[in-house]
Amino acid sequence: MREGRSAIRPMVTSALHEMKGTVGTEIKELPKHDIGRNQLVSMDRHSLLAVLAAREAMQHAGLSCDEGNPYRFGATVGVCGWGTVEETYRDLLLGGAKRAGIYTAPRGLPSAAASQVSMSLGLRGPVFAIASACASANHAIASAADQIRLGRADGMLAGGAEAPLVCLQMKAWEAMRALAPDTCRPFSADRKGVVIGEGAGMAVLESYEHAAVRGATMLAEIAGIGLSGDAFHIVAPSIEGPEAAMRACLADDGLNAEDVDYLNAHGTGTKANDQTETAAIKRVFGDYAYSMSVSSTKSMHAHCLGAASALEMIASVMAIREGVVPPTANYREPDPDCDLDVTPNAARERKVRVALSNAFAMGGMNAVLAFKQV
Repeated sequence: MREGRSAIRPMVTSALHEMKGTVGTEIKELPKHDIGRNQLVSMDRHSLLAVLAAREAMQHAGLSCDEGNPYRFGATVGVCGWGTVEETYRDLLLGGAKRAGIYTAPRGLPSAAASQVSMSLGLRGPVFAIASACASANHAIASAADQIRLGRADGMLAGGAEAPLVCLQMKAWEAMRALAPDTCRPFSADRKGVVIGEGAGMAVLESYEHAAVRGATMLAEIAGIGLSGDAFHIVAPSIEGPEAAMRACLADDGLNAEDVDYLNAHGTGTKANDQTETAAIKRVFGDYAYSMSVSSTKSMHAHCLGAASALEMIASVMAIREGVVPPTANYREPDPDCDLDVTPNAARERKVRVALSNAFAMGGMNAVLAFKQV
């Protein structure tokens, strides 16, 4: 993302059948791991991605569960999930199989990824899934923070995982005429739609006291959480819902508009979303909206649905850590309805004290997080 390098390409390894040639972002080779075959057979691909990301997060945080603390550590994972449904459909209705696989039910549950993360790392505290479409990961992070604030856990793994590059899922997006044929161009006047990708992002959340006692390297503080519902339309976005979520997020930590240096936009690359989000940002930030940096990193990692805002959480935190705003890649033509500083094509050095990350889901479920420098 620092390099502004888009990972969107024609997909070559995913089982897209008659949709071959569709563009997206796919993980062509997984990192090496020691997960055994007996466990792998019980895991959908999105669960595997969640476990790999969770292990990396725990290792990076220098944490592990032992006999003394497993009930004080939990996990929340945001998902949508489709892989097992597609596989079973093809086996039974197209392939002539007489029965489904023995792990079909547990593999296909929305809670599967959270369960697999819990088992892989020995987490016995609060463990659950969040399924709120494209806002799932932000909702998961918000829910994990609440568990810590309520005293139910000292630490939580939180984020999202998604492996949607299957024919049924892609056909569903195609039917809505939402898929871009070439690439994702958020806020650019010639944008043509969304691009779907797969991935996972996880973070270790701790109370300040717990992190300080163990001498942890604190990457950022979750300073504000804003949640809202549009109560408007199952597909079309509203301005009022995202506006309310952003206002609530700022108010949660007593932040002023001028405190925010960077806003990681939901920025899907569809005409409706980008115009609506821009209008909502202007309502919340007023004239200052033109002074802060905005970008959509979906232009590089694509829209990873339940995992999208987990990747964007990482982009926001690292913008604070490194003083670099990631760009909106693939940008070509200014749109008068999307006239904010969207950091076109090239990353920009800027001191980022506070970053907002927007996630607005189909059906009007909105979750905005504010991250603050520590």
